[in-house]
Amino acid sequence: MARLKSTLLFKVDPGRPDRERIDCCAAMLRSGSLVAFPTETVYGLAANLLDPGAIDGLYKIKVRPRTKPFTVHIADISAIGKMGCRLDKNGRALVRRFWPGPLTIILKSRDGRKIGFRMPANRIALELIGRARVPVVAPSANLSGKRPPTRAADVLRQLGGKIDALIDGGRTKVGVESTVVDLTVSPPKILRKGAIKAREILKVLKITNHK
Repeated sequence: MARLKSTLLFKVDPGRPDRERIDCCAAMLRSGSLVAFPTETVYGLAANLLDPGAIDGLYKIKVRPRTKPFTVHIADISAIGKMGCRLDKNGRALVRRFWPGPLTIILKSRDGRKIGFRMPANRIALELIGRARVPVVAPSANLSGKRPPTRAADVLRQLGGKIDALIDGGRTKVGVESTVVDLTVSPPKILRKGAIKAREILKVLKITNHK
């Protein structure tokens, strides 16, 4: 563990994540810290959804409009129900095919909110999210409008000294952000093209006349 200004750097083997270091970062998340970590797509910046101060800090650091919500990252599909959402037929088909993986789905909660969910295919990410024991939101670890980072060094160039911790798990495998699909509309709509090709999404959803 090394200190870079106010950012703690944790070097972690992506194949065999050090439990003590992951637990340390998970505890930091619970206490309101902002922690950058690798996924299979790009590096994300995690915050505790239940901590208003952490969420406020995340918006400020990202320089992100308050009207743009953050995606909830999960390590277990049961987290969807705990957030007041459920999977319909389309949702079940997509997560069976693409989770864990670079797919974000938008669902509607019982109180009418739209919530994005993603289950990353990265062992460090899954262990961090699971051990945090709080809902974790995680946009890409870059300033809005800048290229999403694929290495820890990329994160440090933009956010070093501004965030509390960074887990260095090496270069991400995919290097492209997740594909985002809105399941609150009929037919489902692809909101952002990403790592999963549109034709693959449409094939699973059995949509043939997509524009």
